[in-house]
Parts: sequence; structure tokens; C-alpha cells
Amino acid sequence: MSDLPPRRSLKRWLVTTNHKDIGILYLSTALVFLLLGGLLALIFRAQLWEAGGTGLLSHAEFNQSVSTHGLIMVFWFLSPIATGFANYLVPLQIGAKDLAFPRLNALSYWFYLFSGVMLFISFFMGGSWSGGWTIYAPLNVPMYTPPAPGEPTIGGTMALIALTMFVLSITLGTVNFLTTIHRMRAEGLGLWNMPLFTWSWLLTVWMMLFAFAALLAALLLLVTDHVMLTQYFATDQGSSLLWAHLFWFFGHPEVYIVFFPALGIMFEAFQTFCGRRLVGRKWIIIAMILVAVQSFLVWMHHMFLTTINLEVKTLYMATTIGISLPFDLMVFALIYTMVKGRVRFTTPFLFSLGALVLFILGGITGVFLGAVVLDYEFRGTYWVVAHFHYVMVAGVTALVGGLYYWWPKISGRMYHEFLGKLHFVAYFVGFNLLYFPMFLTWETPRRVFHYPVGDQIWHQAATVGAYVFGFSFLLLFANFAWSLVYGPKAPDNPWKFSRTAEWAIPSPPPLDNWPGRPSYATGKLEFVDDATTADTATDGGPAATDGGTATADEAVAHDQAEDVHGAVHADHASIWPMLIGFSTFVMFIGLSGMNEIVVHFLSDEIIAHLGTDGLSAPSVSAESVIESTTGESTALTTTNYVFGGLFVGGIGLMLISLFQFGREQFHAPTMEIAERWPFENIGTTKLGVWFFLASDVIVFGAVIGAYLFMRIWAGWGNFSPIPEYTWAGLLNTYILLTSSFTVILGLVMAERSNKKGLMASLGATILLGFAFMGVKAWEWTGKFADGDYWFHGLEYSLYYVTTGLHALHVILGLLVGGFMLYRVYTIGAYLEDERPVEYFGLYWHFVDIVWVILFPLFYLL
Repeated sequence: MSDLPPRRSLKRWLVTTNHKDIGILYLSTALVFLLLGGLLALIFRAQLWEAGGTGLLSHAEFNQSVSTHGLIMVFWFLSPIATGFANYLVPLQIGAKDLAFPRLNALSYWFYLFSGVMLFISFFMGGSWSGGWTIYAPLNVPMYTPPAPGEPTIGGTMALIALTMFVLSITLGTVNFLTTIHRMRAEGLGLWNMPLFTWSWLLTVWMMLFAFAALLAALLLLVTDHVMLTQYFATDQGSSLLWAHLFWFFGHPEVYIVFFPALGIMFEAFQTFCGRRLVGRKWIIIAMILVAVQSFLVWMHHMFLTTINLEVKTLYMATTIGISLPFDLMVFALIYTMVKGRVRFTTPFLFSLGALVLFILGGITGVFLGAVVLDYEFRGTYWVVAHFHYVMVAGVTALVGGLYYWWPKISGRMYHEFLGKLHFVAYFVGFNLLYFPMFLTWETPRRVFHYPVGDQIWHQAATVGAYVFGFSFLLLFANFAWSLVYGPKAPDNPWKFSRTAEWAIPSPPPLDNWPGRPSYATGKLEFVDDATTADTATDGGPAATDGGTATADEAVAHDQAEDVHGAVHADHASIWPMLIGFSTFVMFIGLSGMNEIVVHFLSDEIIAHLGTDGLSAPSVSAESVIESTTGESTALTTTNYVFGGLFVGGIGLMLISLFQFGREQFHAPTMEIAERWPFENIGTTKLGVWFFLASDVIVFGAVIGAYLFMRIWAGWGNFSPIPEYTWAGLLNTYILLTSSFTVILGLVMAERSNKKGLMASLGATILLGFAFMGVKAWEWTGKFADGDYWFHGLEYSLYYVTTGLHALHVILGLLVGGFMLYRVYTIGAYLEDERPVEYFGLYWHFVDIVWVILFPLFYLL
């Protein structure tokens, strides 16, 4: 499927892979989540109208509303709306026709959408997440997550799995954007000369690559606690501190991940509406790079109240204050640009200026929290809530300005200027009325609706501000609705001093973006007509395909698709990303309810160890576990069968969809002539694989780091190697190292176009992979026969989960290897272009290297 249906067709939005369509989907979906998250905020602000609560919500409902509001706004609104802007604008600003991997871009969106749907389904599964958006341990373990004592926690588990699916979406998008920006910039457009919004997004996705990988690792460990009853965060052996380290290694870079795209929008708006180039542009870029690097060096300032020693706290206090200095430079650059320019107070500029004002207030109040002594006093109070929102909603303010700024380009219509300014007034007044009183009533504990009667006036003012603030967004939607129906048509460039490439083409842009090949070779944007250049030529091979390279048979189809100029028509539609996203959604829904199935089949072993090895209660109470083993309630319920069926059915549908995704002939637009520094000699797909592996290094690093942290905490000598037979681990080491050799042999066979040799090499790699899994299965079943399950103690959880994550990677590699073997056998794939074999080899070698690290950790030390 390559033909793209018209915009008014629902089918268009189910199958599109075009970056502008995906951008619109992200923007519109994020705004829906903004409304849902805002509605929750209005509900719990109404609860806070009177001291002691109005009785509108119960304690559990209040906690769910506050927690889910935080999760939605931080994850399902702020990052995705920025991703929507980036999807639409980054290819236009750098001169590309699409992202490097259009189908993966679509898959990223569908993971995002279905993860949000799953989050709201969790409300109807006994109650959604109620432990705060920071998900602190030990409140994140099953025994503390029920909405009421003894009730199931399927809803809480489902919310955590939804967040995991969202992080997978982020990972796909991050790899895609990094590859695109580094490999698909127009001729003459060096990194230093990229538009500032694209610069801000490049640094954002670099931070995302590592920060969200740490969060993914933390969530994987937590989900195993919920579903499989492991004990990462259920013990008193440093589990709370472990979660804090993992979460805030993600959590503090997330502040800049959220704010950087907004900062990029502010830079673009200030340049356009001040009528001059941004003052200190190069220093601003350097300052952003410094912040991106430093963001990973300050996470422990969120942990000043933990048992970390004072010397370390002092060090992190210094890094926290230090990271504010590059922001000082950026703030003064924006102010000086206004002073030197001729300001026009349009709606986009008003929101950008408002964002600057709010950010200054948020930054100043944040410096208070950077001091250890003051943080002891302010931590967990409304001071933190107010500071956090002044920073984060400063970003929202700039993002709203971006909606107005690029609305003419996206819609082809102008908005109503007076209504836009009225929106800004209501927005700015409502926000400050909502959050500034929180500084005055800062002693109120966060996430608690009981507060002193003397503070009631400030809370009532904040509640009034919340409703004014919420009303302002209705003005936004009313303005855009008016624009679509009555707004005048927008010119190509409605702004006099705009500087970036998207304003050089019609509003809205055509499907393929450009009338020719964009080039900055002369120092300014020009369109070159390369009559003999195929826009979809790949690096050193036949036509490029999204996620692979064309085979001999596909090259025939490629030749047939060429027009008179020799260029391939790029594809813009595929149904398989949506189906993969849906099947993953179904599988994860089923996984959310697997806990009780696990309890049912392991009930005897659970009873034997309840209360003896620090095992926390599972998602059902200990009494119900005992009841299920005494014969009073031994049968699985219909609900259990439904969840089990969804899990198995989702896996089946996913495998079918992935198989068809791999078989589909899809020609992704690439660029034969482009700026690619510093990756000139690395192909596009290969670079994408390297970025993915970099993210996976952080995932394994966090999981292995968790093992080391908890073992050191418990006393290194108190842990004994779980596997009984060292020779089994040594045998598996030899097996995997041998499989790496057979992969290399397969690459040699592909380079020689030796079909039988390639099939034999891939087959040998697969057989060795199965041999590895067979030895691992023999080890595990032997441990189970001895009664040594993963919930019998912390050391057992660490062993089974860490080696199990590696085994999952082996299984994924076997699936890919089996698919490649099928392709070689059926159509002789990879004989004319061996690079997919090389990419598979990179992944397989990585999996082998991880095992070389795990073997001594678990079998020898």
C-alpha cells in the first residue's frame, strides 16, 4: 500500500507515513490529552476549595486524579506536542522530504496513541495509578497500589505498562530524528547553520536517547514486580534509593527535554517579531549544548532528603547552581534581541514573551531548591508545585505560541488576531492566579487536600485561577475553529522577517515538500532540478526501503516505479504500523491482568515464602492467595481467561503484522546529495541501528547497575551465585561467541553472493541461538524443580530478571534471523546488497557482548 488517500478520508490517517500528517496527528492527540489532564486538574482543584476537602472526591480518587494528571501532562502532552512540531517542521527546516524511516515514525505515533488509551482504560480496572507521577518506591509496589485494601491492582499495573509503551514510542522517534538530522540535511546546511528550532530538537532527542532508556529500564523492573512478583522495589535493601537514582537520572533531563523545544520556538518567534537575528546565536547554541550535557549530572539534587552523604549533596548543589548559568546567557540574549529590535506584539510573540517571564520566575524559585538547607524546608510542599509549574508551563506557553506561529503554514488559514490576544490575557492572568498563591501558602503538603483554614483564601484564589486558565484554552480552540471556517487564506509567508525554509513553500506544503532539491550551496536557499538524480537512491545500493534495502526482485519494482527523470516515487502509506501498534496494545492489556494468573499457578510456592523472605503481597491480598490454595477458590475466573487470551492473541497478531511489515515493499525518500557530518561514511540504516544500540546500552547498563547497587547495599559477600553449574554459563558463552563468528561468515557469504553459504551461516546462527536458549531453559527448570523461584529473595529476582532480559533479546534476534533466512530462501535477498546482514550482525554482537558481562557477574563473582 503506497497510495495516500485524500485528507478527508479516515483511511488517510490510519495508513499515512508522511511526516506532516504524523505531525498533525501528534499535535491533535496531544491537545486531546491536554483537555483530559486539565479536566482532572479542575476536578481536584474543586476538591481543594475548602480546607479538609469538599467531599467531591474520596482520598483514593483524589490521589488518582492528581497522579494521573501529572503523568498525562508530563508524558502524554508536553513531549508529544513538541514531537508534533518536530515531525511537521524539522524535515522542512533542513530540506528533507520526510524522516529517514517513515513507517517507524508512524509506528511511534500509534504506540503513543494506544499507550494513552490504555492509561484511561486503567481507571475502569479497579482504579488507575495513585502513587504520584514520580512513582516513588516502596509506594509503587503492588501491596501499596490498590485503590482500597484487598482490591486488585490491574488498573495501577496497566498504567505502568501504558507508560512503558509510551517510552517505546519515544525510543523509536528518537532514533528516527537523530538519523534524519545527521544524515538528511540539504546541501550546504551545516549543523552550525541549522535553524534554532531544529537545533533545540536535535539536543532534545540526544537527551531523550539516554534519559528515556534509563526510565525504560526502571519501568521494566517495576512491571516485573507487579506481574511476576519479583522484589526489586519491595525490599528494605536500598530499593527506594535505587528507584530514585533510576527515575531522576531520567527525570531531571526530562525538564530540559520538555523545555528545549519551547525554547527553540521562542528563538524563532523573537527573531521574526523583533525583526533581527538573535543576539549571540552561536553562544546560545553552545549554552544549550552545555545544558544538555549537564542535565545528566544534577539528578541527585532531587535526593537531598535521602541518606546520601553531605559531601555528595554539596557537589550536586554546585552542579545545580552551575546549570542555571547557561540559561542566564539565553535569557539575556532574548532580552537584548528585543532591545535591539523593532518588536511587533502579535499573538505568537506575546506567548513567547510570556513564556520568558514565567521561566524567569520559575528559574529563580528553582535556585532556592538547589540549596541543600532550603530544600530540606521546601521539599514536598506547594513551593515545589509552584516552581515546577512555572518552569513547565513556561514551556507550554511557548508551545501555544508555536501553534499560533505555524498555524498559517499547517492549515493554510490565518487565525483571528484579536481573539488570540484575548486568549493570551486570559491565559496569563489565569496561570499566575493559579500558581503564584502557592508560593504564599507553600507549607501546604503536595498531593494532600487537608490544609490550614488560614490558607483557604489562597487555595480558593488558585482554584478560580485554574478555571480561568482552563477557559483560556476554549478560546484557543474557538479561534482555530473560526480560522478553518472563516479565516482568510494564508500566504506562503505571513511573517515579514521569518527566516527558515518552511516559509519558502506554499501553505500548507505539498506532499513531497519541495519543487526540486533544496540547496544552500550558494549561501542561500535555492531549488535545484536534478533531472538525472534519483531522490530515493540509497548509499551504494538500489532503492532505499524503510527499515531495509531492496532485493533483486524489489529492484524490478523500483525500476517500474521510476518516472521519466529516473526518480522513484516515494511511498507515503502503510497499514502495518497501525496494526503493530494495535497488537502491542492488545498484548499489553492482557499482560496487565497476568498477575493473578501467575499467582494461581504458583500459589503453593508463594504461600511457602510469604513473610519469610521479604516478599511483598501481590496484587491480590495474602488472604486471597491462601484461599486459592485451600480449594475454596482454585479455578481461574472468566476475567483471567480474557486477559490471558488478549495476551496470547496480541502476540500472535503482532508477529503477523511484523512479518508483513518486513515483507512490504516501501520506498522511503532519501537524499543522494546531503550534508552528513559527522556521519558521512555511515549509511542511514546503519546509523539508525547504532543509535538504537546506544539506547539499549543504557537499558542494560541501568539493569546491571541495579544488580550491582543492590548487591553492594546488601553486602557483596552475602550474595552467592544463583546458578549451581558454572560450566553451563561457560558453555553458553562459547555458544554465543561461536554464533558471532557464524554471523560474520554469513556477511562474507552475502558479499560473495553465495546463497547456500548465506543460508548455512544464518541457519547455524539460529541453531546456536536455540542451543543457548536450551541451556538457559535447562538451568531455569532445574532451579524451579528445586523450588528456587524468582520471588524467593532479592538475589533470585536479580538473577532471573537480568538474565531474562538478555534472553528476550536473544529471542528477538532469533525472530529477525529466522525472517532473514526466509527471505534468502524465497527471493534470494541480501545477495546484491549485504548490508541488512551487517545490521543484524551488529545487534547480535551486542547481545553477545552483554552476555560476556553477565557471565562473570552471576556465575563467578
